[in-house]
Amino acid sequence: MDMNKKSIYSLQLQELKDWLSENGEKPFRAEQIYDWLYKKRAVSFEEMSNLSKPLREKLADQFQITTLNTVIQQTSSDGTIKFLFELHDGFSIETVLMRHDYGNSVCVTTQVGCRIGCTFCASTLGGLKRHLEAGEIVAQVVKCQKALDELGERVDSVVIMGIGEPFDNYNNMLSFLKIINHDKGLNIGARHITVSTSGIIPKIYKFADENMQINFAISLHAPNTELRSKLMPINKAFKLDDLMKAVRYYIDKTGRRVSFEYGLFGGVNDSVEHAEELADLITGLKCHVNLIPVNYVPERDYVRTPRDKIFAFERTLKNRGINVTIRREHGHDIDAACGQLRAKERKEETR
Repeated sequence: MDMNKKSIYSLQLQELKDWLSENGEKPFRAEQIYDWLYKKRAVSFEEMSNLSKPLREKLADQFQITTLNTVIQQTSSDGTIKFLFELHDGFSIETVLMRHDYGNSVCVTTQVGCRIGCTFCASTLGGLKRHLEAGEIVAQVVKCQKALDELGERVDSVVIMGIGEPFDNYNNMLSFLKIINHDKGLNIGARHITVSTSGIIPKIYKFADENMQINFAISLHAPNTELRSKLMPINKAFKLDDLMKAVRYYIDKTGRRVSFEYGLFGGVNDSVEHAEELADLITGLKCHVNLIPVNYVPERDYVRTPRDKIFAFERTLKNRGINVTIRREHGHDIDAACGQLRAKERKEETR
């Protein structure tokens, strides 16, 4: 595969129309190409039989149809499938397909590795290697859709919570959103797409101004700035108070609620006092708290919060009028936590 060729999946429909016009072709062909890519799921330009041979040659000359090589595919007893994919340059990424009774959800990765450095996360081991281009993120959803084609099912929702910080790769992430959301693309409704950030504040303002109907989540994990700085070094650059200001701006601008992701780490941030402090921080905001009992990550020292403490934390928030749910675990019998499979299989990449 030619590394210098851009992924055709990276092009939004309008960009493809512009490219066709510039290359002496009719812009309406863009919709035919999208149909081949996203409805028929073509793997070569050769297959696109209603395009002229010269156009197919031009496309093949300029672009590649990104194919991800499946290195490992783990299936959990609950139906969750975790993929370790190899990219054209030999780096690897993880994608997870979660099967729910209400539909299929894909969790995509936006970077090879991550530079955010959260102390509880395996994705950040070895730091950031590179950003993924939009098409490499799109290809993860296409690959999962192909796995579901065999079962006569479809990808119903997408969460951008895999390896990497999506807002650190903002433009590619935004292109990805527009491509999978487009009715001629994968046609995944905006309200069925969730993007999560660890709190890159300038990009939160920018994202609010895009005015998309995408679900928005903040990885919070602590109710005060001191504890958050210990868990998430990004808090030293982007302080909790400023983060909350950005969250308020987002809610005011879009009218949409924000989800706060709160990982429970045994003895670290999981007491009733922490829950009270969290309620103080977010009371009055249009929001929802997603409590995540953490998977044990062998590379890190965190342990799981006991069940009774998880419920006490939840109850404290509910009593304060906070909308809260406990995330159901998926794939606990496989390497479920983000970055774990890559850390185990690609040691040289995650040192």
